Amino acid sequence: MKSTVLIYGRDGAGTGAIAAEHLRDIVTQLEGSGLRVRWVGRPDDALAVIASDAALSAVLVEWDGLADGAVANGGPQVLRGLALRHAGMPAFALVDDEDLHGIPLWVYEQVQGFIWVLEDTPSFIAGRVVNAVRAYQERLLPPFFSALQDFDHHHEYSWHTPSHAGGIAFLKSAVGRAYFDYYGEQLFRTDLSISVTELGSPLEHTGAVGAAERNAARVFGADRTFFVLNGNSTANRVAGHHFLARDELALVDRNCHKSIQHVLTISGGRPVYLVPSRNGLGICGPIPPAALSPEAIGRAVASSGLAADAVSQDPAYAVVTNSTYDGLCYDAVSVAGLLAGSAPRVHFDEAWFAYARFNPLYRNRYGMAVDETSVPGPHRPTIIATQSTHKLLAALSQAAMLHVRSAPRAPVNFDRLNETYLMHASTSPLYPMIASLDVAAAMMDGPGGQTLTGDAIVEAVRFRQAMSRLADRIRESGDRPPWFFGVWQPPAVTDPATAKEYRFQDAPLDLLCTSPACWSLEPGAAWHGFGGLEPGYCMLDPVKVTITCPGTSADGSTGEWGIPARLLAGYLDSRNIVVEKVGDYTILILFSIGITKGKWGTLLDALIGFKDLYDTGAQVRDVLPGTGYDDLTLPELCARMHRQLSGNHVGGLLHEVFTSLPEPVMTPAACYQMLIRSGTERLPLASLADHVAATKVVVTPPGIPMLMPGEAIGPGDGPVLSYLSALQSFDKAFPAFTSDISGVHRDPSGDYWIEAVTQ
Repeated sequence: MKSTVLIYGRDGAGTGAIAAEHLRDIVTQLEGSGLRVRWVGRPDDALAVIASDAALSAVLVEWDGLADGAVANGGPQVLRGLALRHAGMPAFALVDDEDLHGIPLWVYEQVQGFIWVLEDTPSFIAGRVVNAVRAYQERLLPPFFSALQDFDHHHEYSWHTPSHAGGIAFLKSAVGRAYFDYYGEQLFRTDLSISVTELGSPLEHTGAVGAAERNAARVFGADRTFFVLNGNSTANRVAGHHFLARDELALVDRNCHKSIQHVLTISGGRPVYLVPSRNGLGICGPIPPAALSPEAIGRAVASSGLAADAVSQDPAYAVVTNSTYDGLCYDAVSVAGLLAGSAPRVHFDEAWFAYARFNPLYRNRYGMAVDETSVPGPHRPTIIATQSTHKLLAALSQAAMLHVRSAPRAPVNFDRLNETYLMHASTSPLYPMIASLDVAAAMMDGPGGQTLTGDAIVEAVRFRQAMSRLADRIRESGDRPPWFFGVWQPPAVTDPATAKEYRFQDAPLDLLCTSPACWSLEPGAAWHGFGGLEPGYCMLDPVKVTITCPGTSADGSTGEWGIPARLLAGYLDSRNIVVEKVGDYTILILFSIGITKGKWGTLLDALIGFKDLYDTGAQVRDVLPGTGYDDLTLPELCARMHRQLSGNHVGGLLHEVFTSLPEPVMTPAACYQMLIRSGTERLPLASLADHVAATKVVVTPPGIPMLMPGEAIGPGDGPVLSYLSALQSFDKAFPAFTSDISGVHRDPSGDYWIEAVTQ
């Protein structure tokens, strides 16, 4: 792709002026050097190019000598817009005055030079710009990606693995050629062996890859960053395996990813669970701050059935999910301060939150914000943050990072940490994936990070407001049923600067995109449905949008009618819209930095389409063909599913299961030994009473483990088996819309089977 040079000037439309004529000659010279030139005459057009053209490499801005602070000609507007998005991009001011009188000082700091169009030849001026573009392009690339490109340009023969030898092996068969043509030669030329010394070692963190990790540590605010190529699951396993030893106590957020269970299995640690709140929508909330106090932790340890045999009653490690799947993010500084009274090491699983450092909306809400300033004193814990970089930043799948900020209380020996890292790292890493991590960090560096995250926030807020405004219009129209889908968010917000209150849909866009107060889960607020909170402790991340369906509410009350979200998700899937998560009456969508207005506009249109089909009584065979309900209308199928969910009291059972934890009988590590040595058996629900679970069982929503390995399943009429029986009954009644459960195996008749410890 050609690099772009933007020229902003009022003569861009073309006039007979001598200066414009010389500029056209300069354009000819630039294009002859292989550059693409975009010449615009309006500041809005220039800013649009700056915001949208990723190939932009230099800007020439007309300046007419206006006094400091004046903005009439748009030049200052364009230069400031450039500075907000592209740090270090060469900018030249086009001037026609004989001197530089009146040009503000900040312009001197931003531009690379001044150009008097009529004083030098077009070829000389174009040469200055071309050289500036080349230098910028060389500076632009981060360490590893730059070295990888340099190595590729040398065209060296490969005598090492991988054996496809730069893709040549694929060209020796028809199917291989199809694969090669699909992905292109560049991928295979950069898929290299760890034997390539010029690129350094990703296992020893030397050379270019070491420089890339050090650069990422700077960008993300860590003492040390490790690139992890097997996803955030492996980053979690590295962290827990190293920082938790056998029979030590670990404080574990019950809203944990399954990789944390793997940590407990590998390390032999003993979990003491921290129980998050939940609301009537099935959304998992934060762990209440009172539950993190040293006194509460002491009580939890004392009552734990696994703690008595621990090597110490003092926890060695704590792990908290931040943000949650549904977008609830803690004040990480406050959480670290609370947990510091109990644990010397605090691990924030930030799989879905790698972007937080780069936007002031999330100030103090990410792990690396915890430092000697925010949590002063000798009790500051060592902080670990694991991030699934590929989830909401721009990186290849499985690309992740492990960040560490060491504290004197529990100092980290990074050489020893690397020994643990080596146990989980491949000796055949994919270099394009390493390059994607390097590039992801570079994209977030400087003003680019705030701009990219800000764009995602803006689009998410616009969608949220559009949904609320559309609901208003439907209610006020009087020509159709007044219902519509909702969005889980505060119904009203207050501007902290003016104390003026707005309905959410009427609030200024800038206020919603920049004020954390608008997203705070304030104590007692009905919209979120969580108890035990303190002001500012937790906020809703605007880029994680939960759409609510009629049928239930945050307080757990059940409506007389409802639209189960599984039906809506099936309809959206038929329109090629795949959502992130489906609950009983909620769906979750994510606004990453790749979201566009067209993308969310398509979703909005689909939601309106579903409403129209429901209101007009469309046949299921026409809406969701092949699901087996051809004799029903869409409202009739919704009514049947809603009756099944409400009649079996699924919501109430869900609350009971996830607020009263099962009794732990053995550690996950001990349970795993039973699993691999035939000490377990797979049993149907009817035979599971009073057994011990051998594997984890997770129901989405809320995505929290309802059973961990080694926990008692309880009696047949207890909450665990009652809830699973209700889900089994639903799945049998509606086999096209089965529950999302990990750890449950279904037989051909639809019965649930779970692995249990043999009695």
